[in-house]
Amino acid sequence: MKLVILDSETVSQNGDISLSPITDLCESKVYGFVENENVASAIGDADAVICNKCLITREVFESCKNLKYVGLFATGYNNVDIKAASEHGAVVANVPSYSTNSVAQHTFALILDYFNKTSDYKKSVENGDWINYKYFSYFYIPIHELAGKTIGIIGYGDIGKKVAQIAAAFDMNVLAFTRTPSKVTPPARAVDLPELLSLSDVITLHCPLNEGTKEIINEKTLSLCKSTALLVNTSRGGVINEADLANALKNKTIAHAAIDVLTYEPMREDCPYFGLENVTMTPHIAWAPIETRIRLIKKVAENLKAFIDNKPVNKVND
Repeated sequence: MKLVILDSETVSQNGDISLSPITDLCESKVYGFVENENVASAIGDADAVICNKCLITREVFESCKNLKYVGLFATGYNNVDIKAASEHGAVVANVPSYSTNSVAQHTFALILDYFNKTSDYKKSVENGDWINYKYFSYFYIPIHELAGKTIGIIGYGDIGKKVAQIAAAFDMNVLAFTRTPSKVTPPARAVDLPELLSLSDVITLHCPLNEGTKEIINEKTLSLCKSTALLVNTSRGGVINEADLANALKNKTIAHAAIDVLTYEPMREDCPYFGLENVTMTPHIAWAPIETRIRLIKKVAENLKAFIDNKPVNKVND
């Protein structure tokens, strides 16, 4: 079997993570990065392709007659034309739940940085403010406890549940909004979206991007939020109307946003958030700790091995 990996640099940069668990399984050709217009030619007559964000469109399936397997370095699969894959007879397999701990950890890294002002105080100390201060401690930048604050979690899958557990450890009140409220268990309490938005001091997004969640955060929903609220997004950029959030931040409708994902990645120069003082941004790294990526490679290899053995797992299409 012939395998092509299209965008290996999205999971292993400078070779920091070995792809050998995958490439040892079959004849493999590895590209660091392939532009979308060159995807079909890169795949060629291969039987299988593995990618992260490259677009696997209907045209790709029509051009690549041998293609029977699409493996993803990801949980999300909106870059693959699922209907076309099924019509072509190709299996599409994702990797669920590999990044639960890392995304929840990054979510709280953003939350804690906002409430503890760690980055601000780091800059202050580096500027010599502590050297030049007469007392043992200064706290001119207000900081706040998480205990007693309310966190609203939009989406209550594995990551949402992990965030709820961490929040409870900080003695926060936990609310959750999901399409299946019957699955919400303590420490969270299921509520509708307007109630969550109006009560939460922290709103954090952990839902997939689909027709039901696209731009779920918009001018209307932002108007329901506390003016002191922090909005965190480590899910998908498209669940937020970015122009509406930028306007809400400028107008102080909401206090701050901590953003790890954008609608268009890499970031464009015209990104609505760029240059706003009340935005903290990281470059889509919540999923990227070394341990997480090693786990991902292992699971991608397991998916491919199962397909080779004619026992596909984690299949997302019919």
